[in-house]
Amino acid sequence: MASSVSEFSVDSAPLTTESVAFRSALDVVRQVEPRIAEAIGTELADQRESLKLIASENYASPAVLLAMGNWFSDKYAEGAVGRRFYAGCRNVDTVESIAAEHARELFGSAHAYVQPHSGIDANLVAFWAVLADRVEVPALRDAGVRQVNDLSEADWAALRRAFGNQRMLGMSLDAGGHLTHGFRPNISGKMFDQRSYGTDPVTGLLDYDEVRRVAREFRPLILVAGYSAYPRRVNFRIMREIADEVGATFMVDMAHFAGLVAGKVFTGDFDPVPYAHIVTTTTHKSLRGPRGGMVLCGPGLAEQVDRGCPMVLGGPLPHVMAAKAVALAEARRPDFQGYARRVVENAATLAEGLLRRGATLVTGGTDNHLLLVDVSGYGLTGRQAEAALLDAGIVTNRNAVPRDPNGAWYTSGIRLGTPALTTRGLGVAEMDEVADLLHVVLSATRPGAGPDGGVSKARYVVDAGVVERVAGRVADLLGRHPLYPSVDLG
Repeated sequence: MASSVSEFSVDSAPLTTESVAFRSALDVVRQVEPRIAEAIGTELADQRESLKLIASENYASPAVLLAMGNWFSDKYAEGAVGRRFYAGCRNVDTVESIAAEHARELFGSAHAYVQPHSGIDANLVAFWAVLADRVEVPALRDAGVRQVNDLSEADWAALRRAFGNQRMLGMSLDAGGHLTHGFRPNISGKMFDQRSYGTDPVTGLLDYDEVRRVAREFRPLILVAGYSAYPRRVNFRIMREIADEVGATFMVDMAHFAGLVAGKVFTGDFDPVPYAHIVTTTTHKSLRGPRGGMVLCGPGLAEQVDRGCPMVLGGPLPHVMAAKAVALAEARRPDFQGYARRVVENAATLAEGLLRRGATLVTGGTDNHLLLVDVSGYGLTGRQAEAALLDAGIVTNRNAVPRDPNGAWYTSGIRLGTPALTTRGLGVAEMDEVADLLHVVLSATRPGAGPDGGVSKARYVVDAGVVERVAGRVADLLGRHPLYPSVDLG
């Protein structure tokens, strides 16, 4: 985040270009709604003072952040590059083309679609692209028509029934899968007949033989790989072999580990792009871009993917696509590969530090960017652990562990990730200290009493002196690694 020096100065101290840009932007906002300007500034202060261990969060560069605040926000641009439903989109075409070019080159993909607004949107585009390819196109061919509007009422009704009668197989939630992989609370669970594959009950590791057995029995249209809380690599070559065996389209959701693929940490059998028919991702998390989504695929699905808007997406967000282009350009630089390696090294060191202090980790460790701590060993629920750590300035999120007795709300685990702290400059030397901070707080916390006098799954009691001492250590650690050092809001 190096900066050039601006000619502007306050009290004779030169301001960086980034400082001038963000101060000026907040001044403009303040003239209209000062409370929003205040909230923006306070958010930066809060992030600077928090030890962020949420695996799905990161810090985008000032260039990425500034790319989102521009006149592209004013444009409607439904359709795709060169095929818009609105006139006057030549500059949007330029931005989207550049972002897609960077994505193709970065991941070695034949086609990239950068319009999705989020990971859920990217998955919806992928699901409906597969449904269009595997269900709609054959139906149109059989009916002898070119598009759905040409179908008879009877044929249209039959196609609609066929859309709703397809199967999806993905990783179970408690094993580390994601809600968007066919689970009932999400729209994907309402679209598909879904089953899950889990992990070995002893090791917590993905059991490929079991995945194959379930796939042979269930015969899904789509086999999904990918996770939000599984601390190990996945062998995508084996998963593709299983998909081919049962005639499934193989989809990989790499939202969490896209940065490790881009950074060439996950290569060979652990890089999903050469093996999957279609790949989805977010552009934030380990990829360190703006909040948004993206779809990668081969030529066979490209036409269907490019119909994401208006198929399931609203109007594209050209200002966010501009920020995606900047972030993807950053990820193509050699230093991003070093960043990705440090993310994994930091996660391994953090895991080792916790294990050495007696913590229980799902799968016994990690070989990606995250780890899952079973806090029942401390006598706590995930919700209690999350709240107690937050009191000390450590931000985590509670997460279910395999076969979790406390369910998805209270949970028995907390998920930890290293992408954000690595961006901030913390390395392996600091990870053992972070492990100690976590262990000290969790060891000093115990369940509180509920309203009925029984043990609560949400309330907790933690020694105030411990919280104060840990908060002081957190402040000292973060002070040695300032966040956005080139940005001074005054």
